[in-house]
Amino acid sequence: MKVAVIGAGAWGTTLAIVLHYNGHDVTLWEYKRSYAKQMQKKRENPTYLPGIGLPDGLLVTHDIDLSCHDKNMIVLGVPSQFTRGVISEVPYSEIKNSVLVSISKGIEINSLLTMSQMISDVYPDLDPAQIGVLTGPSHAEEVSRRIPTAVVSASTDKDTSKTIQAAFMTSYFRVYSSTDILGAELGGAFKNVIAIGAGIIDGAKFGDNTKAAIMTRGIAEISRLGIAMGARPETFAGLSGMGDLIVTCMSRHSRNRFVGEQVGSGKKLKDVLKNMYAVAEGVQTSKSASELARKYNVETPITNEVYKVLFEEKDPIKATTDLMTRDMKSE
Repeated sequence: MKVAVIGAGAWGTTLAIVLHYNGHDVTLWEYKRSYAKQMQKKRENPTYLPGIGLPDGLLVTHDIDLSCHDKNMIVLGVPSQFTRGVISEVPYSEIKNSVLVSISKGIEINSLLTMSQMISDVYPDLDPAQIGVLTGPSHAEEVSRRIPTAVVSASTDKDTSKTIQAAFMTSYFRVYSSTDILGAELGGAFKNVIAIGAGIIDGAKFGDNTKAAIMTRGIAEISRLGIAMGARPETFAGLSGMGDLIVTCMSRHSRNRFVGEQVGSGKKLKDVLKNMYAVAEGVQTSKSASELARKYNVETPITNEVYKVLFEEKDPIKATTDLMTRDMKSE
């Protein structure tokens, strides 16, 4: 297939390489013209994926029209809060015959839309069967080194989810298919908030018991909210739910866990973020998830406390104490 990957961060670059080695004709779009030229010349993404060479034949460009023209599949890897602005530059005539695959894990902050919903909002004439996502426990730093990884392709259309599955599947990158696109997206987005909470636990010097409690009760509240929004319960027990939650809460590669750890140790959020190259999606998603919880009247105590620590500068120890001393509940 002819494939465009929009967004040359670590994950977009990694998946462009996976697609290239699977025999596809791949164009990788980078929003900074000078950096696109640097990548094309040096055959590497030195900022986001150092040490991993770009294969010959993988084109890197800043030209969005060239990237999306006459493509069978367009993979959207721009951070969720910027995705609408980028794809709005591409006319419907360029993408009307393409499958659009989101690989971003976030909720648009003002509209409270998932990425697939936002794509439909930008392109109302696009058949929902042309929209899919790829999500799951998958750090670019490991996939780029061909460490065995399993993820999920999801679309409302079974054939589309299998098309995405076939496009990405390799001996080290196993893809399962699903038709619960909403559940797959919500699991991938909401777990970033819980991962910040897990990082706060690390930064505040609590222990493994505390982190296990945050993770377990975190997946419970993710599931409650997702089911209220229309997702399937079993999705949250799979790769895009529990699987992604585990890796994001535990891994040294996790940007969201890192943000939480830094804030939990006493640093200000603004100071942490200004020193980061990559985007920690969970920061903004904590706002979106809290608003969605209010909208659907769902109790999300961990998400609420993470939001207060991040944006209201609540003391992490006080936030943890407030979670521990809530009214008695049954599991």
